[in-house]
Amino acid sequence: MIMMSVAALIALILALLLGVPYLAFMKKKMYGQYIREEVAQLHAKKNHTPTTGGVFVVLSILIASLITLFMAQETTTGALIVLMTLIFYAFTGFEDDIKKIKAHQNLGLSARGKLLLQIAVSMLPAFYLIFSGKTEVSFLNFSIDLGWFYPIFAVFMIVGSSNALNLTDGLDGLASGCAFFAFGACAIMSKLNGYTDLAIISAATSAACLGFLYFNKHPAKIFMGDTGSLALGGLLATIAIMGKFELWLIPIGILFICETLSVMLQVASFKLTGKRIFKMSPIHHHFELCGWKENKIVFVFSLISAIGGLVAVVSYYIYKVLG
Repeated sequence: MIMMSVAALIALILALLLGVPYLAFMKKKMYGQYIREEVAQLHAKKNHTPTTGGVFVVLSILIASLITLFMAQETTTGALIVLMTLIFYAFTGFEDDIKKIKAHQNLGLSARGKLLLQIAVSMLPAFYLIFSGKTEVSFLNFSIDLGWFYPIFAVFMIVGSSNALNLTDGLDGLASGCAFFAFGACAIMSKLNGYTDLAIISAATSAACLGFLYFNKHPAKIFMGDTGSLALGGLLATIAIMGKFELWLIPIGILFICETLSVMLQVASFKLTGKRIFKMSPIHHHFELCGWKENKIVFVFSLISAIGGLVAVVSYYIYKVLG
């Protein structure tokens, strides 16, 4: 727990310190976000707000994690693979953000191109677990060994989580606030499962998200962009599969799952019936159009994320330690 606290403290300080010069640089270069046409009226004031804030979030996580892992003598192969996955996803998101900035519109990498890059990166931890013989998936008393089917399962989880957090990143402080609670839960779950290295990385990530929230709270001074959202989403699922609590990611990431399902249901309903279920998807935009204030949506959604993480941690503790 001491090393987890050290990692969190270093990451928090780094995020707060690095955010200031990075924000100043982005403002000077006028590298801003271009808002989707569908929400242009709602978020007109946010147009040209600096983006790619995920750069200093990822840097804070990497530096804090590596320093603490070295101090704790927990620089394992698994930990390095997790951090490599984070880096590669951050590069994928950064390329997407840069294309949007250069094109002066909210269109980056093609959907197919982005998906292929996400799948390629997710294969790194997936095949590491195959060759480590850790292909069993369990939840309470349920357990199944997926064998060579495990990479398919792992890739689906990682890519899905990456896109889910990306969809959630639509309001000031929403993605970073929910991620703070999700990674906090992952830190405790990893520790309970005996993965101190992953607990350190999770604690650092949770604290880095909190530090970023200082700049990203309403009204946001900077957005994390795909650089941050794709990277954090991919990292979340990677930690879950490497820490062997894969299915516990359902309650931990319940908010991200709901955001994704709202998009899937909206698309399916419109294609099949020509009617929309929600006024707009992802679902946080639906509540905006229903008249909810942005701060209220962020608070309620973050609370749901916190409750989901708490339920997962308490249930797992009862099952693992007391059961």
